[in-house]
Amino acid sequence: MNKEKRIEILKRFRDNNPNPTTELEFNSDFELLIAVLLSAQATDVGVNKATRKLFPVADNPQDMLDLGVDGVKDYIKTIGLFNSKAENIIKTCKILVDKYDGEVPEDREALEALPGVGRKTANVVLNTAFGWPTIAVDTHIFRVANRTKFAPGKTVRAVEDRLEKVIPSEFKVDAHHWFILHGRYTCIARKPRCGSCIIEDLCEYKHKTSDD
Repeated sequence: MNKEKRIEILKRFRDNNPNPTTELEFNSDFELLIAVLLSAQATDVGVNKATRKLFPVADNPQDMLDLGVDGVKDYIKTIGLFNSKAENIIKTCKILVDKYDGEVPEDREALEALPGVGRKTANVVLNTAFGWPTIAVDTHIFRVANRTKFAPGKTVRAVEDRLEKVIPSEFKVDAHHWFILHGRYTCIARKPRCGSCIIEDLCEYKHKTSDD
C-alpha cells in the first residue's frame, strides 16, 4: 500500500471519529492499568462489568492490596484467567505502593517490569493515560493491518514496528484506537463488513464481501 492511500485511510478514520479512546471504563491512570491488565484474553464488555463493582471498592493500589488476592478474585471471577490476574494485580499494587508512592509510572521499562504487564499493556497505558504516540497491537490491529495491507507483518512486533514507521506523527496518538474499533466492528475476523466500510475503496484485501 502506498503512502497516499495510508494517509487517506487515516484521514477518514479521523473524520469519522476525531477523539477516539478505549472502550474500557476508568477514572484514573491506576484504574486504566488494572482494566488493561484484566483485558488480556477477555472482552472490554466483560472487564467493564467486573470493574464497575471492583473500582468503587478499590480505586487505588493500597485499597486493592487491602482486598488481598481472594478479595480481588471475588470481583473478577467472571473474567478469563482470573486466578493469575488477581495475583498479578496484588503484586503490581505492592510495587506501586512500595516504589512509586501509589502512582502509575510514566516509563515503559517500569511498566513492563510490573507483573502481568507486557509491551501491549504498557503501550495502552502510555498512550491512553499519558498521550504517548504508541501503538498497542492486539488481534484486531494485527488483522486489520495485514488484511488491508496497511502494515503487513508476520508477528505482532513486526506490525507494530511497521505501523510506527508508516503512520505520520499527526495521527499516531489516535491510530491504535481507530484500528481497534475498525477491527472490532467493521473488519471483523470471520467475515468483514466491507459493504459498510468507510475505507473499502482503499483497502487491498482480495476477498471483499458485499455484506454490511
